[in-house]
Amino acid sequence: MEMAEVLVVQGKENKMKVILVNGSPHKEGCTYTALSEVAKTLSKEGIETEIFWIGNEAISGCIACRKCAKIGKCEIDDIVNEFREMAKDADGFIFGTPVHYAAASGNMTSFMDRLFYSELGGNANEMFYLKPAACVMSARRAGTTATYDQMNKYFGLHEMPIVSARYWNMVHGAKPEDVYEDKEGLFNMRLLARNMAFFLKCKQAGLQNGVELPEREASVFTNFVR
Repeated sequence: MEMAEVLVVQGKENKMKVILVNGSPHKEGCTYTALSEVAKTLSKEGIETEIFWIGNEAISGCIACRKCAKIGKCEIDDIVNEFREMAKDADGFIFGTPVHYAAASGNMTSFMDRLFYSELGGNANEMFYLKPAACVMSARRAGTTATYDQMNKYFGLHEMPIVSARYWNMVHGAKPEDVYEDKEGLFNMRLLARNMAFFLKCKQAGLQNGVELPEREASVFTNFVR
């Protein structure tokens, strides 16, 4: 089986960096094609990009051991922790996935569950705090909007501004050649990239000119019993 692979696309200035995660079992399938369109446009905007493929080997789901709270990373030392090391220096993220049964792929769901849970539980969300994020879905026909809802919940739970396009961030096709025919889908990939670049530049400009990050308050956890 092929292992995870990273494709680096250099931007013009290399000042800011966006990591695009390919959650498909196919290294260069429809999801990759959509992410590549985003990456090319980000590069034109002066943003460095990396496309990170999670591979096609099985990724374990979260086993709720909560050891991440003690060691600061997931107890299961695999592709999730490999990505964590890369992601520390990133300024923004785009997570791409094919649609399987009206949801993200199984491997992508396991990857996202463990990545975000271990970061919140182990590092108080330092890695994702106020870093913009977006998701991209690829489907032959349907299930994209349900997947869009699923993916955005990770970002909303981790104080990540969600970047959007003019329509939901999706492409359609059964093979990469079909995606190239989805003119509206590719238009939205480019628009998503420009919006991401604009947000990053605005955030950078604000910080450079004295705009402070919001005051952080200790988390409060309750449940429906008390």
